[in-house]
Amino acid sequence: MLSWSPLLNRGANLGNHPPRPLTYGAGRVKAGSVTEKRPDLLPPGPAAIARAAEVLRAGGLVAFPTETVYGLGGDATSDRAVAAIFAAKGRPSFNPLIVHVPDAVTAARYAVVDERATALMEVYWPGPLTLVLPRRAAGEGENGLSLLVSAGLDTVAIRAPDHPVAQALLSACGLPLAAPSANRSGAVSPTAPHHVLESLGDRVDVVLAGGRCPVGLESTVLDLSGPTPALLRPGAVLREEIERLIGPVVVAADDPEAPKSPGQLASHYAPSAPVRLEATEAAADEAFLTFGPDRFVRGGAARLNLSTQGDLNEAAANLFHHLRQLDKPGIRAIAVMAIPEQGLGVAINDRLRRAAAPRG
Repeated sequence: MLSWSPLLNRGANLGNHPPRPLTYGAGRVKAGSVTEKRPDLLPPGPAAIARAAEVLRAGGLVAFPTETVYGLGGDATSDRAVAAIFAAKGRPSFNPLIVHVPDAVTAARYAVVDERATALMEVYWPGPLTLVLPRRAAGEGENGLSLLVSAGLDTVAIRAPDHPVAQALLSACGLPLAAPSANRSGAVSPTAPHHVLESLGDRVDVVLAGGRCPVGLESTVLDLSGPTPALLRPGAVLREEIERLIGPVVVAADDPEAPKSPGQLASHYAPSAPVRLEATEAAADEAFLTFGPDRFVRGGAARLNLSTQGDLNEAAANLFHHLRQLDKPGIRAIAVMAIPEQGLGVAINDRLRRAAAPRG
């Protein structure tokens, strides 16, 4: 587990200010009247965490940092709050949400955890690994998750985030949080607080501004609801690492009509400008997203390098940030150099192929 306590400590003095009156449900409405609203942008000190927890318990929406990307959190036990997440993102209601919990013990209240899941949780939780597990039946254990979270499926996608702000928020609110990425559906995922504001604006009540997300790509998603583990979305936890623990893992084919987890739609993570892959040079009206040494690579009206040293971890952390920076008026397309299809490059290329896919 990563150590993030200095981040919370730095925010503590900044976050202790009197809270403003609450609005509700990503809430332009309170007590029957329309209110002017902009999201609270708060550094993540104790007072800010307490306020965000109060908003969540009241049915509102809170954007918060995780080690992967910023999540748009709402009470996963509330149909109203989960519906507000779908509305804020403009997200198809058949696309399931990931439920965030503090630990494996809490996960077992809502999902059936087998030996394979236990082994993976012991190694990779908290961390960027989401497990798709059978939901506990209504009335079994403490399961009170909204059915909307699973989009009608008998499974639930669940993970424990490895970030101090996310963990503090989960502890303070005492709720499982449904939390997809905090951006409009299909757009580039947010890895900094200003990305959330640019994408969602007043559709969120509070933004906990915890800086850049260190991993920068969404979690690996592994389906354990059947006898054979299936990789639904690649991420920072690699397939080969999982196989060393629990044996062979198949790569599941996408089903855009009935996805079992986020990130399975054909077009996703897309900037406004079209994306062109495997580029060796860029036109004068294109932005150029490069990788590795690029001194002698030609072209581009604007250029950013994912990692001049060819470091895939650095490239992953920069991917969404750089796509946003290059997606500016006057740019006809974003040309992207080839990324090695190995290690974390598998996940980077997955996001890039979906960003470049035809849009409906």
